[in-house]
This record gives sequence, C-alpha cells and structure tokens, in this order.
Amino acid sequence: MWHDGRVTHDPEPQPAPDAPHDPATVPDAAGDAPDRVGSNRAEGPFTAESPLDPLDERESAYGLLQRADELTRGRHHAQAAVLLERAHRLEPGRGSIVEAMARARYNSAQHQLALESFEELLVIDPSSHYGHYGLGQSLKLLGRPDAARTHLRLACALAPQSTLYRAALARLP
Repeated sequence: MWHDGRVTHDPEPQPAPDAPHDPATVPDAAGDAPDRVGSNRAEGPFTAESPLDPLDERESAYGLLQRADELTRGRHHAQAAVLLERAHRLEPGRGSIVEAMARARYNSAQHQLALESFEELLVIDPSSHYGHYGLGQSLKLLGRPDAARTHLRLACALAPQSTLYRAALARLP
C-alpha cells in the first residue's frame, strides 16, 4: 500500500513475520521457491556456462541491431544511428549493419554521414540496389544531382520493378 492509501496492483511479496529473512534470496516468478540472487537457472536464457550475461547480450552487435530496429520503428532515427555505429565498430564490414546505419543517418538528416555509409555499403555489396538508391538520394540532398542521377539509374537497372527508384530518378532536375 502506498503511504497515501492507494493499493498497488503488483505488491512486493513480503516475508512472513516469523520467517527468518535472508537478503540473498528472492522469490521466483510464482512467488514461492526462492533462488539465490545472482544464480542462473538452467532453463533460463543465460546458464552458468553462457559466456554472455544480459548486459553483454545488449552490447553484442546483434543486440545493438535489435535495439536500433526498435528505435527506428519508433522513428528515433538519430538514436538508432548511435547504436548502429557501435554495432558497426563491433562488426565492421557487416552489410546489414551498414545499410541500417546509412538509413538511420539519412532519416535523421545526417546526409553527409549517410552518403559515406551508403558508399561503404556499395564497397561491401556493389550490386545493392538500395545502396545505389540511398547514395543517389543523399547526393541529391547534398546538391550533386549529376552524381545522384548516376546512382539512381543504377538502382533502377538493378531493380527495374521498383516504382520508388523510378520516381526518385524522375524528380531529379
């Protein structure tokens, strides 16, 4: 109960008044079988043999990519770009990370950094139609329409079914 009289919906389990209190134990999810604090259950995602604890998993390239994806879905592109830069440092040359980083930078109006990331993506995968499209769009926003046209044409050639790429090429002056 709160001190103002409100009742909480999920009260903390309290030890019985006559039970000895051991601060190193906590109740499990069912509230009955205490485990030692810091112990890992065999059925949990991180066992005693696991080299990663939950914090390390969040700092792996995959964990950072997943967190950045959540931020991107929430339209927090600049924050996603920061996480993707960290993932990129952990696994340089990974096309999926570079593409996500380029996209996040572009969507957060970091066009010069986006351009550099799209160029890096094309070094990794020269046939990436999205890489050519993103590079073309970045070049266009940086005032280089002739170079943009080249990459947008390549994007259209690599993905002829894309109306998005054709429309971007048609909008160039």
